[in-house]
Parts: sequence; structure tokens; C-alpha cells
Amino acid sequence: MRVSGNIVDILNNEVYPGTIEIKDRAIKGIFRESSRYNTYILPGFIDAHCHIESSMLCPSEFARIATVHGTIATVSDPHEIANVLGIDGVYFMIDNGRQVPFKFHFGAPSCVPATDFETTGAKIDISALETLLKNPEIKYLSEMMNFPGVINHDPQVMDKITLAKRFKKPIDGHAPGLRGDALKRYIEAGITTDHETFGYDEAEEKINLGMKVIIREGSAAKNFDTLSTLISKYPHNCMFCSDDKHPDDLVEGHINSLVKRAVLSGIDLMKVLWCACVNPVFHYGLEVGLLRDSDPADFIEVDSLQDFNILRTYINGRVVAEEGSPLIEHIPARHINRFGTQIKSPLDFILYGNQDKKTNIIEAIDGQIITGWSKTTLRPTDGCFKADRERDILKIAVINRYSNERPAMAFIKNFGLKKGAIASSIAHDSHNIVVVGTDDEDICSAVNLIIEKKGGLAVAVGNIQMVMPLPVAGLMSDGDGYEVARTYKNLDRLAKQIGTSLNSPFMTLSFMSLPVIPRLKITDRGLFDVDRFRFIDLFA
Repeated sequence: MRVSGNIVDILNNEVYPGTIEIKDRAIKGIFRESSRYNTYILPGFIDAHCHIESSMLCPSEFARIATVHGTIATVSDPHEIANVLGIDGVYFMIDNGRQVPFKFHFGAPSCVPATDFETTGAKIDISALETLLKNPEIKYLSEMMNFPGVINHDPQVMDKITLAKRFKKPIDGHAPGLRGDALKRYIEAGITTDHETFGYDEAEEKINLGMKVIIREGSAAKNFDTLSTLISKYPHNCMFCSDDKHPDDLVEGHINSLVKRAVLSGIDLMKVLWCACVNPVFHYGLEVGLLRDSDPADFIEVDSLQDFNILRTYINGRVVAEEGSPLIEHIPARHINRFGTQIKSPLDFILYGNQDKKTNIIEAIDGQIITGWSKTTLRPTDGCFKADRERDILKIAVINRYSNERPAMAFIKNFGLKKGAIASSIAHDSHNIVVVGTDDEDICSAVNLIIEKKGGLAVAVGNIQMVMPLPVAGLMSDGDGYEVARTYKNLDRLAKQIGTSLNSPFMTLSFMSLPVIPRLKITDRGLFDVDRFRFIDLFA
């Protein structure tokens, strides 16, 4: 098999017309020619940090859509499913991914559970972690979210880091806003990357201390505009990632969108492609081709080096996507899950009280997974505290999905719902059920829709009820990715029709229960002060 075009040789910083000869899945020769072509051949794009589960698609289905955008590989942290099903969940992701021609590189989840302040479905202890790291298909130790544990040399945390070093596997970081001496200690422990950086000066400090910064543009957290100018100065120390990308956004674009934006903003093409194609291969030791003799035949054809419209995607010499259509067949996925809670009553969501009380309020921030924190006086009505729609103070609850417990409740601003409720069993990282709503009846209805399906996303407003089932671990659909994207889009549209102005309300909702991202969050056990790493009372 031979493929011709203008070859983009990133490693040698040149573009020349040529033909690639492919045999037995590998490149057997690259031949220079004199006449230029109308198309360009370059290494495929790599998502340097993502949670496949956040697409609500199984790995095999994620691959079908991603390859259309020129993505040939991911560095994937399976800690979402691991929090539900433990090591069995990780093996499910590996096995499902093996069924398609796509290069998934999974890590060993380092923080399952992320903290001891929420109920999770499983635990990956040091023994299970060693089992995973021994596996050659496990390429790295996934994001070390417990940065206080690293900084303070918590013995269990340090044992995990030592284990990864013993198996010579890179260690991913997770350190939003970490600076100064604390950052230095974090990096000196062996942490090599960070994808949670949200400030330019913060990113530059991390790079200068030896880290690689992974520039993120997901469905909720978007840091490209702030951080992309790093590429010109530090092209070998940056990578691109989506982290968490919902199915409708994945259908629209992937790493290709970031490449195009970066080039159109004036950043040097080759520097951008180092970030999108090369740096992940070298940093993680990926088995992905870079257009060299004997490399795996992994590459893409594009129409131009400005628009980057993907004409064809090749993995191991096989055309897996062409002209906007996947050539990978849909693979049915088996259902694995863990769901133990029971149907709820509106009475379960009542917050009783007879006196005005100063209340701690979570403040959602559009486009970020960090939150603000305010204190506001709430007045009870009919002996209980309710949402205050006029001030956009809504009720938020987290329900333990693994056993039948009383919901934890608090209040949140900036969701903007005027009526109804939205709920999700995607609730990082333990994936209990999280719901935001304007009244207890709709909150209860949205939660029960999810319990009945043993996982999903739901909107409830009076008699209007819509749910998208997620039967695989309560995180992923077993359906066609494009159909899942359409269903999700309908849910998103309904959520916006009932008032929310958030760009990605379900994605934002899913991070309101993550107690390792500042500042104020809620788990199934109560309101949590991330700055001080402790529970606090709802009423200040």
C-alpha cells in the first residue's frame, strides 16, 4: 500500500512531497518526490489526558468518533469507572478498547477513592495498583489528585509513587493553582505533568520546575485561550488534552480543533504539532508512529495546514475514518454496574428550619470546575428552606448510589434554573447521583429517573421528564455514539429551556461533588471545604 502527499516531518521541521510505503502495519519506506500535492500527510493527533467515560461512550465507540477528527491515540485515565467497579472496571476499558483499531493507553488510577470524604463503589489499594502497573498495557500512574498527601509525604501516597518509579512509569499530576514551595515539593516527588493549570504564570512556573503542562479544552473546563501562548516559548513542554468531553462536543471536534485554533492565532505550525502529535509519544513512551521508517503506519491526511479538514485517518496502515465518516464498526458493550440505592420520596429532600440562617453557598463558574463560595441569609418558608429562584439560589443534593442513605443537601448559585431539576449519575469522582433543582418534587423525579435506569442523565419539570440511560457502570451508554450525542443534545437543550445559561450544565453539575477541586463542594456526606480539606456545616 502506498500513500502520497506533502509529508509534514515534524521531527526534522520540514514539509516535502513524497510517498509512504506501508507493509505489515508499518512504514517500510518514505520516498521524496519533486512535484507537490494538494493534500498533506502528518502524524495523527493524541489526546494527552482524557477520561473516556466522560464522553458517555465505551472506548470502542469513542474511537469511532475520535478517528473522524484525526485522533489516533489517547492517554486515558480510567479512574471514573475504577471508582465504581475497581480493577474490574479498568480491565473492562482495556478489553473493550482492544476490539477496535485505535491506540488507547490506559493508566493505573492513583486515587480510588480520590478522598475518604465520599462514598465510592470500590477501592484500588497498593496491591491492586501493583497488579495494574505490572501490566505492560498500563503506561503510567494516573493523575495524583491527592496533592496535599504528596506535599506532606503521606506514607500511602508515597508508596504509590515509589511503586510507579519501580516500574519506570511516568506519574501524572493534578495540582490546580499550586505554586511556590508546595509546588516544588510536589514535582520533586516525581510528578511529571499537570492538566489542571488555569493561569499563565502558574503554568510557566510549573514548566520551569520541570513539569509538562497539558493544555485542556473540555466541555466544562476551558484553558486554551489562557495557556496556548505557552506553545511558542515552550513547544517541547506542552501537550493538548480534552480531559472531559461530552458526546455532542466530541462529534463537533477533538484535538484537531485546538491545532487549527493555535495555528490560526499565529503560533508556529511545527511547534503546535509537537504538542499535538510528538510530545505525548516521547513523554509516555507510546507505541504510536511519527512518520519514520519502521514506525507503525499511524498518520492522517488533511486538506491544508490551515483548515486541517481530515480526509483520512490511518492506524497501523488501516484506513479507520474517511471524509467525516468512521470506518470502525459499532461494537456492542456488555453491561457492568454497581447500583444499590432505592427510589426516593420528595420528603427525603426537605430541609427543615424556622429561623433565618446565614448559609454557605456553592457558586458554580461557567467554563471552570473550580467553584466560588459565598454566604447568604436564607429565610425559611412553611418551616423549611427552599430554593430562592429570584436570587438564583437553588438546592443541590448528592445521593449515595451504592447504598440507601439520606441525601446530602446544600445550596448553589449560577445554575440559573427557573423551574425543574437536572440530575446525573456522572458525579466526579465517586459517581453518586448529583441533582440541582428549584423544588423538591422535580428534584426527586429527576433522581428517580436515574435510579430506575441504574444510571443516566435526567431532566424533570412537572410532567415533562427525559432521561438518557447509562447502563455501563452508570457512566456510559452501550449505543451508537452519534445517537448518544443527539440524545444528549436534546437533554442539554431542555435544561437550557428551563433557564440555565451554563454552556455545559451537565458537565458543570458533574464536578460539584469533586472534593479535590477548590473551593466549596458537596459529597454524599455533606458540604466540603476543599481549601481546608474538611466538612463544614451548611449553615455558617
